[in-house]
Amino acid sequence: MKYIFVTGGVMSGLGKGVVTSSIAKLLQLAGLNVSCIKIDPYLNYDAGTMNPIAHGEVFVTEDGGECDMDIGNYERFLNQNIPKNHNITTAQVFSDVIRKERDGGYLGDCVQIIPHITDEIRRRITSVGIDESLDVLIVECGGTVGDIESLPFLEALRQMRATCPPGEDVLFIHVTLAPSLDVVGEQKTKPTQHSVQELRRIGIQPDYLAVRCTQPLQDKTKEKLALFTGVDIADVLSCHDAESIFEIPIILYEQVIVDSVFRKFGHTNLMDPENWSSWNNVVDSMTKQGRTVRIAMVGKYVTLTDSYVSVNQALRHAAADLGVSVKIDLLDSEIIRNDIIPRYDGILVPGGFGTRGAEGIIQTARQARLHDIPYLGICFGFQLAAVAFARDALNMHDAHTSEIIPDTDNVVVHLLPDQLSDHATGGSLRLGAHAINIKHDTRASNIYQSDTIRRRHRHRYEINTDVIPRLEGAGMIFSASSDDNRRMEILEIPSCRFYMGVQFHPEFSSRPGFPEASYRAFVDAASRI
Repeated sequence: MKYIFVTGGVMSGLGKGVVTSSIAKLLQLAGLNVSCIKIDPYLNYDAGTMNPIAHGEVFVTEDGGECDMDIGNYERFLNQNIPKNHNITTAQVFSDVIRKERDGGYLGDCVQIIPHITDEIRRRITSVGIDESLDVLIVECGGTVGDIESLPFLEALRQMRATCPPGEDVLFIHVTLAPSLDVVGEQKTKPTQHSVQELRRIGIQPDYLAVRCTQPLQDKTKEKLALFTGVDIADVLSCHDAESIFEIPIILYEQVIVDSVFRKFGHTNLMDPENWSSWNNVVDSMTKQGRTVRIAMVGKYVTLTDSYVSVNQALRHAAADLGVSVKIDLLDSEIIRNDIIPRYDGILVPGGFGTRGAEGIIQTARQARLHDIPYLGICFGFQLAAVAFARDALNMHDAHTSEIIPDTDNVVVHLLPDQLSDHATGGSLRLGAHAINIKHDTRASNIYQSDTIRRRHRHRYEINTDVIPRLEGAGMIFSASSDDNRRMEILEIPSCRFYMGVQFHPEFSSRPGFPEASYRAFVDAASRI
């Protein structure tokens, strides 16, 4: 079992997740069984209750985990499902240690950060590798070196290198920054020098530096970094800006990192050229410029692009497969104007919660329908599309979701029945992958070409089945339902060119080279405007 630990310095947001995913992809292409873990050193138990504007999207795994968005990066790069136990938080570690102490598991010991917390961190990491019979496990440690929050995790990683048995090797990759001052154009090394000094103070000497920079790292910059950090110059890697994040494996491959890692692990690189060629083909399709399709994404959390990173990626996967390009404009549902909608080739409304901006989403769903602009509503966008249709087609002017107006006479969307007695907030949604039955002779059946699919969910509310006969009588079709037929999963309006809403989150199943079917159908319809 081999471990690669990825740490970060200087500042947050440098792209440790992309570096982790890229190295994992390269080792996978070389024939190794690889997976990734993300450590988040915050006291939230998971990402489920965190504001997406502050933290980015909540990524949902097949087994119902509400995880950091880097888990989504791992899945998209590796084209494999990552279980929720691959996202480790401080709260999870401390909760288990405290629970064990209450149960008498420490037999009178004074429970401390070292060894009890660090032992639990190590146990969680090693159990993933053992349970999944991995060749290499890559662990990304969130946060920035020097933060108080990440110290127990860095200590646990240090211990793993110091105590690894024969045959188990550990490498450290430190992601850092070499900023350039426009005045002189020189790549500055001092931030990286100080970051590595801090890492060494903890007891960790990095094997590699992955240096973020706007332009390729200059030779003199590499020489200086190697001199001051003790990292071999060949292992100072340039991670410069690229058109697509999926180009980063190519950038790293050209710097011979695969051969270097195999050499340090005592193995020979046996990468199949066909595997490498297949990844290059995917990247070529993602960066090729075709006819531009303008998509308006109307949502609640548009001030941070990362709030909808999986949606953005799913649209780009679909566009690449169709040979077109997408230009995605993020529009705030609180201030959306009706005259803006007809300017776009397609309208997408992603998931969300709460009152703010809901009326703007309802108006967006209405305008897309009235102007016959391709529309795809995800979760909240699915629910409020039904509300908009009920108001117009059934003259239910007070139609709404009970999430926003609990006492409305015309409830189109209501609380899931099993949520009525559950007053917890965290981890209490309908989560993870569930089976969906699709009706024959519908747009959904044509798109998915299957009677049953499985997709990931994250919701607390659902369509009120009492109003379904009236909605369908007015021209809306519910073309898919849960496997017990209790919950509506897909709606469509056959009279429109493309008008579809889905209760699930198809974006979590989209991968480069394998676009999710509903996203592909939506972009295809928008490209024909």
